[in-house]
Amino acid sequence: LMGFFLGGVFSLSFPRLSLSLQPGSKMVTSAKSSVPTVTDQAAAMQLGQCAKNLATCLAELRTSAQKAHEACGPMEIDSALTAIQTLRSELQDAKMTAVNIQDMLMLPGHELEKCAQDLGSTSKSVGSSMAQLLTCAAQGNEHYTGIAARETAQALKTLAQAARGVAASTTDPKGAAAMLDSARDVMEGSALLIHEAKQALISPGDAESQQRLAQVAKAVSHSLNNCVNCLPGQKDVDMALKSIGEASKKLLIETIPPASKSFQEAQSELNQTAAELNQSAGEVVHASRGSSSQLAVASGKFSQDFDEFLDAGIEMAGHTQKKDDQVQVIGNLKNISMASSKLLLAAKSLSVDPAAANAKNLLAAAARAVTDSINQLITLCTQQAPGQKECDNFQYKGMLDNPNEPVSDLSYFDCIESVMENSKVLGESMAGISQNCKTGDVSAFGDCVGSASKALCGLTEAAGQASYLVGVSDPNSQAGHQGLVDPIQFAKANQAIQMACQNLVDPESSPSQVLSAATIVAKHTSALCNACRLASSKTTNPVAKRHFVQSAKEVANSTANLVKTIKALDGDFSEENRNRCRVATAPLIEAVENLTTFASNPEFASVPAKISTEGSAAQEPILQSARSMLDSSTHLLKTARSLVINPKDPPTWSVLAGHSRTVSDSIKSLITAIRDKAPGQRECDSSIDNINKCIRDIEQASLAAVSQNLPSRDDISLEALQEQLTSTVQEIGHLIDPVSTAARGEASQLGHKVTQLAGYFEPLIKASVGVASKLKDHQQQMTFLDQTKTMAESALQMLYAAKEGGGNPKASHTHDAIAEAAQLMKEAVDDIMVTLNEAASEVGMVGGMVESIADAMAKLDEGTPPEPEGSFVDYQTSMVKYSKAIAVTAQEMMTKSVTCPDELGALASQVTVDYSQLAVQGRLAAHTAEPEEIGFQIKTRVQDLGHGCIFLVQKAGALQITPSDGFTKRELIDCARAVTEKVSLVLSALQAGNKGTQACITAATAVSGIIADLDTTIMFASAGTLNAENEESFADHRENILKTAKALVEDTKMLVSGAASGQEKLAQAAQSSAKTITQLTDVVKLGAASIGSDDPETQVVLINAVKDVAKALGELISATKCAAGKAADDPSMYQLKSAAKVMVTNVTSLLKTVKAVEDEATRGTRALEATIECIKQEMSVFQSRDAPNKTTTPEEFIRMTKGITMATAKAVAAGNSGRQEDIIHTANVSRKAMSDMLTTCKQAAYHPEVSEEVKNRALMFGAECTTAYIDLLEHVLLVVYTVVPVCLAKPKQADETLNFEEQILEAAKSIAAATSALVKSASAAQRELVAQGKVGSVPANAVDDGQWSQGLISAARMVAAATSNLCEAANASVQGHASEEKLISSAKQVAASTAQLLVACKVKADQDSEAMRRLQIAGNAVKKASDNLVRAAQKAAFEKSDEDNVVVKTKFVGGIAQIIAAQEEMLRKERELEEARKKLAQIRQQQYKFLPSELREDSN
Repeated sequence: LMGFFLGGVFSLSFPRLSLSLQPGSKMVTSAKSSVPTVTDQAAAMQLGQCAKNLATCLAELRTSAQKAHEACGPMEIDSALTAIQTLRSELQDAKMTAVNIQDMLMLPGHELEKCAQDLGSTSKSVGSSMAQLLTCAAQGNEHYTGIAARETAQALKTLAQAARGVAASTTDPKGAAAMLDSARDVMEGSALLIHEAKQALISPGDAESQQRLAQVAKAVSHSLNNCVNCLPGQKDVDMALKSIGEASKKLLIETIPPASKSFQEAQSELNQTAAELNQSAGEVVHASRGSSSQLAVASGKFSQDFDEFLDAGIEMAGHTQKKDDQVQVIGNLKNISMASSKLLLAAKSLSVDPAAANAKNLLAAAARAVTDSINQLITLCTQQAPGQKECDNFQYKGMLDNPNEPVSDLSYFDCIESVMENSKVLGESMAGISQNCKTGDVSAFGDCVGSASKALCGLTEAAGQASYLVGVSDPNSQAGHQGLVDPIQFAKANQAIQMACQNLVDPESSPSQVLSAATIVAKHTSALCNACRLASSKTTNPVAKRHFVQSAKEVANSTANLVKTIKALDGDFSEENRNRCRVATAPLIEAVENLTTFASNPEFASVPAKISTEGSAAQEPILQSARSMLDSSTHLLKTARSLVINPKDPPTWSVLAGHSRTVSDSIKSLITAIRDKAPGQRECDSSIDNINKCIRDIEQASLAAVSQNLPSRDDISLEALQEQLTSTVQEIGHLIDPVSTAARGEASQLGHKVTQLAGYFEPLIKASVGVASKLKDHQQQMTFLDQTKTMAESALQMLYAAKEGGGNPKASHTHDAIAEAAQLMKEAVDDIMVTLNEAASEVGMVGGMVESIADAMAKLDEGTPPEPEGSFVDYQTSMVKYSKAIAVTAQEMMTKSVTCPDELGALASQVTVDYSQLAVQGRLAAHTAEPEEIGFQIKTRVQDLGHGCIFLVQKAGALQITPSDGFTKRELIDCARAVTEKVSLVLSALQAGNKGTQACITAATAVSGIIADLDTTIMFASAGTLNAENEESFADHRENILKTAKALVEDTKMLVSGAASGQEKLAQAAQSSAKTITQLTDVVKLGAASIGSDDPETQVVLINAVKDVAKALGELISATKCAAGKAADDPSMYQLKSAAKVMVTNVTSLLKTVKAVEDEATRGTRALEATIECIKQEMSVFQSRDAPNKTTTPEEFIRMTKGITMATAKAVAAGNSGRQEDIIHTANVSRKAMSDMLTTCKQAAYHPEVSEEVKNRALMFGAECTTAYIDLLEHVLLVVYTVVPVCLAKPKQADETLNFEEQILEAAKSIAAATSALVKSASAAQRELVAQGKVGSVPANAVDDGQWSQGLISAARMVAAATSNLCEAANASVQGHASEEKLISSAKQVAASTAQLLVACKVKADQDSEAMRRLQIAGNAVKKASDNLVRAAQKAAFEKSDEDNVVVKTKFVGGIAQIIAAQEEMLRKERELEEARKKLAQIRQQQYKFLPSELREDSN
């Protein structure tokens, strides 16, 4: 077994092995979905168990293959080279056998036709694989080069087998030898190609190596073509192509020979040969689907008919008189030649590979191109008789010959609209044809025939597409799916570009033809580039992604170069410019050819639909009506053609009327058939009836359960019934989104999905009733039955909505109802699954949980996920959350295994839910991760974690059954530890994917822990138990707090800038900010403890301030994580800037709080300001659209509102008392009450049982309540500003026990406090005057000075400025740097400014105004404080004068000198005093001009 496994690993690359595992995964899915529908219980149980076993084996095989791939990946190139060399030797041996024995052994099943088709299809696979090999080697990607080499070897193995089968089946020894020789050449060239690719990987940038690689690839491509050409029938097609090419050389002559026949003979011969060539084209189309001999005959006849038609066309060109007309005829003949060659190539391709995607449609398109080009020539040559074309509608029937493939991109409802529009046009054209036949207006008749032809083409196309959609919509049919690229688009573009390039380099092309060809080239190259861009965005293969991008660049560059030469040619049609244009077309054609070859890879191809017999029968009415319409239209046009020549023939008019009626009837029947066969409607009706019956059955069971008469099912166990019910509910849940999608815009899938959905409800009802019958608890019985009925009713509503939508994307009025029904159905599924898991976990049944985890693991490997809506960061964040939740639950299971095993079931269910979410996010994260290796690692480790979770859940179930089993307990503990280790591996893989964002996630987690720790600290502080360990004061910690806060601001700047920088800088900033906030909270807690438990309210204020900072930092880190790597105009960048502003605001608030802690006069006010800002921030979170992490009951919310009532009472009391202690308490109580209210309000509003209307009202009233409470606190703050500072600012009397310096400082502090109260009182008075209209809110006139522009506030600011000078003077005086006179002068200036302020207010304010009274009190307080300072300073000066003893000199001369010096100093001082008084008078005179009018009047 190990040898077989290793052999399989070495023969398959891991991605290819993953693809080979997909059928097994699909088989598991199909088996699980079939289990509920199997009526035999034993067979159902066995099928379910086998599906589980297969899923387990596939998961183990996938894991083993991953490990083997990691070990053996680099050996793939050598292994592929060895395999190809072995194939070459086998082919050499086969040739020797054919030569010696003249007969080769034909293996069973190797018939000639089958081997030929295998060889043809495999040749395309080899070509595309080699194209990928070249791309990977050129890019230096060793991993994908190995994969491409292995795929090439696999394709060559199939090619060698097919070549040997063809050689053994043929009767021509030379043909057999030629086939084997060509196949051997392919092997030799492929081996050399892989060898060169290996060398190219060693030196990726070596131009010589790349050139050798390209040359070898061309040689292999040539060998492949030779190998395919050796197939029977292919040579005949090649001979026909060669014949057409030789015949087309007649068109290259410079001078058209003169006509040898009359014009009528030439025209008749042209019409006849055109009809024969058109008929031969139809025979080629038919023969390509038959045997090789039929194709040989048809292609030979087609080349012969083409030769005759070409001669007739040249003869007709000889009758033209003008040179331009000859050029047009010859140009049309060249187009017919090109279209004929394309037809034979398409027929050859289809005969070689009939199963190729859309090959039949490509062939039909080529046949139509031949017909259209013939029609253009006939129209050009028969302008004197418009409408006389022989082959107008001949090829339209080809659209109806292959209803198993889509004809266009039209939806079913688009088809109906197209039929209606074209039928109207056809009716008008038929009326015009009849009218013009009567009048003989030949020109108008031709126009009407052209309109009718286009309308018939549109009708046929719509009918063919509608029939295809009807066929695939049958529940028994299998719909195909769209590939990465559309090969038809690439083939058409390739053909159009080649034809246009041929016209460009044609010497006979006119300027208009050159311009038209250039337009065609630009149009199709643009379409190819867009297709490459879309393909590169959809594919997950990085090599294919880069190849599509590079191919688009090559096509675009080649087109740009060609356009330059075309511009030069348009200016001068010289031979030199034509040669340059010819040279420029070669790179473009080569680039388009290479791109078309690469796009033909089967990996990118679409999967065709398989229409059932019932689907074919449903198609028939539409196809029959369309064929009848075409036949009758053809007869009508033929009859009209004869009438326009001879309008006086009554019998022909009667025939024309009959054909007209037939056309009308067939169109009516076509419209009726399309409408009656609307996809999904019949299935919706049947499914609705089925579910209605199920609802009646569940209602009968509910009535029986109510009366205690529900019979118990004894033929099956409760566990088996629960498993059946679980699997059925899961399958129904998987179908909700597909049904919703089909109902909104995929009509062809609607029938399939509703039939599948309805098919599960009968087994659902049986299983649900069976489970209920075995339950002893009546409440549990009714729960199961009620939830089952709810699910059935929601499904019924879903089906009604789906039927009304009908898959019509334009029926937007139904889409909301469909989405609502789908959501209700999902909720019903979730409810019953929760009930099932709870019931199963109670008895230790964990089968459903294990299956859910296995399903989640399998989805990780399901192809390309849907287009991600978020970035890797978003999925990384979610994965970290779910991974840590799994780790926490695993740790809890370890504890509960010892203490309470009964609770393990619920924990196992939680692990299941978390892992399912983790797998969903992991798939998207792996898809968006860069580089790809990181995504692969994430996926692998999530799958490993899934295995660990399965083992853990299984052990939990076993321990519930045997709680006392010590061995099982130890195993569970080991499994839990293994899960924890695997979680760490998942986290490390995520961290490797994005270090910066992972650091942000870690930092955010740390900040959350800090916030929780601060909440605990607040509880201790509120209880009065937060004390310092040592005897220390808050001043000991103030500087540390301020310094750490400033460091946090710097970290904030780094964090914001890190969002636009690399991941490394972002990681450093996140780690640094987390470290700094930890340090800041530590020093703040120490500072709060140093305040002492005697003042718990201040402690809480300080801790709340740092908690606000921590919250803001958490939000900033989350915003930074989301904005990382985004553009500057991305919305997440605006959120980042907003979070940064909040962070700065909260840090500033913390600094203010720290400075106000020791100031009894302001710390209450500061606390209230911080609380208001905090509530506003909480309000912004409350009003965001983000749903809360959890929900709560409305009763809990009602309980929380009681705190608002108490906080409101505290706020009112604080406003009345004005005491700082009451204000601090109010701030703390308000903060907690409002935060709790907002949190619980939002959680209660999002409760599942709360309706949308009630939720909106609750959120609205919560916001209104918060706004009103903020207004209340702001009013309290206003009262505090105007009343409390005045009360606290009463000047202290001088303390005689202090020394003079201390008395001066105390007096200065008293003035500062009183001035602060004065400024706040002035602000209140100013607001009152503005409100009364006595003072304007803006300056009254332009001459008002700026310092008085705000009235009393400006005056109060002058008082504050004077106070500032006073404090500086007091400080300098105490330090000995200033005189007492300066101090006294400063104090008097404060008093004078205060007097001016009071005068200004008296003039405007009412005498009994409360604001005026408060301002007067504040002014008196400032005056008293100033007087105290002046007295203290004068006393200090007096004491100093007492201490200054003058030493009198005793000598006469010295005494005289001493008196003179004293008199000199006295005179100098008197002069300085006089100058100072004059200077003061001048200053006052200048300031007087700018005083308000009321002050000037008062002075007068």
